[in-house]
Amino acid sequence: MSDVDVEVEGARMGPEEAERIEVTVGAVAPGGHCVARLDGQVVFVRHALPGERVVAEVTEVHRGFLRADAVTVLAAAPQRVEPPCPYAGPGRCGGCDLQHVAPEAQRDWKASVVREQLTRLGGLTDAEVDALDPQVAALPGGPLGWRSRVRYAVDAAGRAGLLKHRSHEVVPVDRCLIAHPAVQETRVLAADGTRWPEAEAVEVVASTGGDVTVTAVTEGVGTPVRGPATVREVAAGRDWALPAGSFWQVHPAAADTLVAAVLELLEPRAGESAWDLYGGAGLFAAALADRVGPTGRVTLVEAAADGVRAARENLADTERVEVVAARVETALARRRITGPVDVVVLDPPRAGAGAQVVRGLVAAAPRAVAYVACDPAAFARDVRTFTAAGWRLAALRGFDLFPMTQHVELVGLLLPPAREG
Repeated sequence: MSDVDVEVEGARMGPEEAERIEVTVGAVAPGGHCVARLDGQVVFVRHALPGERVVAEVTEVHRGFLRADAVTVLAAAPQRVEPPCPYAGPGRCGGCDLQHVAPEAQRDWKASVVREQLTRLGGLTDAEVDALDPQVAALPGGPLGWRSRVRYAVDAAGRAGLLKHRSHEVVPVDRCLIAHPAVQETRVLAADGTRWPEAEAVEVVASTGGDVTVTAVTEGVGTPVRGPATVREVAAGRDWALPAGSFWQVHPAAADTLVAAVLELLEPRAGESAWDLYGGAGLFAAALADRVGPTGRVTLVEAAADGVRAARENLADTERVEVVAARVETALARRRITGPVDVVVLDPPRAGAGAQVVRGLVAAAPRAVAYVACDPAAFARDVRTFTAAGWRLAALRGFDLFPMTQHVELVGLLLPPAREG
């Protein structure tokens, strides 16, 4: 064995899991982290703020980067606050990423992430992003007590709780502070003396229409044990009836906020044709139908069977809305929906619409697309595909639909080349 081999064999390869390191924290990053560096190696640090000096405990070791939790703050940033929930912090509940950050600074944090994703993944220049002026607006109600749909995991002892970050380990809690008060009052947690020996999860819904439903989930199947199986939501000037387990925005003010933003950006006109893609129960389709009027038409595309049923039932009184049960990419490729189309609402799942759907929309040549996004990275990738086809991101709105977490909702206006200027 050579001297070089001996030196390499004895060399320290870097920190290991559970080891503590001292770092100065840099810029925010997607996922509720900040970026630090240790001897040139990237460290993604949770529970920290930019500019802080912290002692961080390594939680994961990967080739090229580490993950770590800030366990001691040596020099705190002015935006740091005491987390209101005793379960927020290293090694505890992973549901809230930003409880240690003042609410206004949380929104600045999210705006910084949006800006970074649009430049790094979206291919926009700093000047183009500056012109968009990404900001994140607060919704009514404050940072606590907003979550109207909560899924509690159940541990081996039958106790309902919440999961640790990047883990299947259940943290039993006495209450979740971001849960809506009506959710907290259901007394489904271990601290309330309740056990769920047969369930793998417990889902609680507190609808904007005043319904409260508790559902036990066993082997992936939900069974309501308290409250109605169908709940009433109120949004966009009408009532909605849908199964308690169906998708609906979790913030009580979210649905109306997003509808207002979409209508403001798209400006639908009487007599126009509109598409609502990934339309769910039909929230945007209903709002579009009101604007395009009796001489216009709206086509809603949804793949999930429960969403299709909810849309058809809730929009049965609106003849000018057609509901198409299909995957969006399939509907576009096989001409299940046909043009001409004037305006489009694109509200894909977290993974984004993808290049195939974007290219299909470009080919359909609407005058405007309102893109509703729950993931800035997926949104930025799709923006890049639009801009490669000559389109531009003309306006952007950000909303803090998920206070105390790293998540942010965006509504962007995309215009084709003919609309420039």
